[in-house]
Amino acid sequence: MSSIPSVLPRSEPGILSPPFQATTVGMLALISILAFEQLAVATVMPVVAAALEGATLYAAAFGVALAAGIVGMVLAGRWSDRAGPGPALWAGIAGFVLGVAAAGAAPSMPTLVIGRALQGFGGGLMAVALYVVVGQHYPPNLHARIFAAFAGAWVVPAIVGPAIAGLITRQFGWRWVFLSAALLALPAALLIWRGLARGLGQDQAVRASPAAGHAASAEPPAARAGLGPATLAATSAGLLYAGGEPSATQAALMLVALVGLALSAPRLLPVGTLRARPGLPTVIALRGLAAATFFAAEVFIPLMLTNERGLSPVQAGLVLTVGALGWSAGSWFQGRDTRPRGDAASVRLLRAGLAAITAGTLVVTLVLLPAVPLAVAVLGWALTGVGMGLVYPTLSVLTLRLAPAPEQGAASSALQLADSLFAAVGLALAGALLAALQAGSPRMAYLAGFGVAAALSGVGLALAGRARRVGPMPAER
Repeated sequence: MSSIPSVLPRSEPGILSPPFQATTVGMLALISILAFEQLAVATVMPVVAAALEGATLYAAAFGVALAAGIVGMVLAGRWSDRAGPGPALWAGIAGFVLGVAAAGAAPSMPTLVIGRALQGFGGGLMAVALYVVVGQHYPPNLHARIFAAFAGAWVVPAIVGPAIAGLITRQFGWRWVFLSAALLALPAALLIWRGLARGLGQDQAVRASPAAGHAASAEPPAARAGLGPATLAATSAGLLYAGGEPSATQAALMLVALVGLALSAPRLLPVGTLRARPGLPTVIALRGLAAATFFAAEVFIPLMLTNERGLSPVQAGLVLTVGALGWSAGSWFQGRDTRPRGDAASVRLLRAGLAAITAGTLVVTLVLLPAVPLAVAVLGWALTGVGMGLVYPTLSVLTLRLAPAPEQGAASSALQLADSLFAAVGLALAGALLAALQAGSPRMAYLAGFGVAAALSGVGLALAGRARRVGPMPAER
């Protein structure tokens, strides 16, 4: 009797299917640990500075991590393109673990700052290497879904991270906030190692496959420029992030930092990024504009709600949590379909996301009017989060699609660099506006800050159509 062929369709493999399960779980665990550590450190740093009598180095503990991360991102891009993502990833995990361990055991604030630098450097290496792992280990139809999962991995830490950090500090001491991150990163790294070892054959197949139709459209990222521009950018971003009390000296430092970024950024990003040249340069520019918009607006919300509406810091923080939930929802929506997505569909998602970011930021601003209910701010920030959830994973997918396979490390590096550099500038501008206007007219300070943020996302919305291949577009269904 002849066998009857099955007419049931085969289920498509997902990001938790056997070939990808260990790698996916390990990467998501690692990202959650990174997110928890970032939020937890911000929560406990006042306690740390008081315990180590290092208030003068409080800002440096944040700025040095950002600066070292930028150097790590540049190195990771070049390293991953030469040797694959593995070496950069393992070095990044080692740097992160050693850094948080050193910070947790630090006898003084200078030692803690050194640990934060090592931790930031390791985080920069990991951030880029994980993107290259996606490009080389996962088929293109799963890219949107895995990047959506990356965004989701930030949600739980965003909700419970500060509270857990406070509980750990109260029960065991602030040092265990750092040390617990080091201990939890090790099993996550082991899972990734096991997953990549089992999927090595598939990695090679994905790496060997041509980036069909991309090579002609992708501008080679300039992240190969070397450590000179990276160091200049890192120092400049660190100065911007560190901030300080308004003064002539602070204004001069900000000017020097902006000049440094203007000189270094064109050599670290794809050619044409600052001019929004169609293709990969526009994708990188949009990532920076979205980051600058979101984080510049975010710093104003707790201050505005506590000063203008009388909310407690915890209540104001819950509004930010709603934004994180919206981000996760937007990411899930754009990643729910595993069918190949063409450039036109990606552009539609980008336009929808950037429109949501712009509208949500403007809606939040309405709360400056006493007659507007507080719920409007919650809905506005949730809408902004949904927009970020649509935009960020879509830009990540486009980066891997538009960059030729040998250039995915440099392209991923440029994507992360744009995020950090543009966000640093956005935060610096927001801080400058706040310092200049708050004393005379606090409401005008908030209005100016949100206005700048909305204008940045509006520019992104106008440029979204350029985030596609250069040349004739294939017909899409």
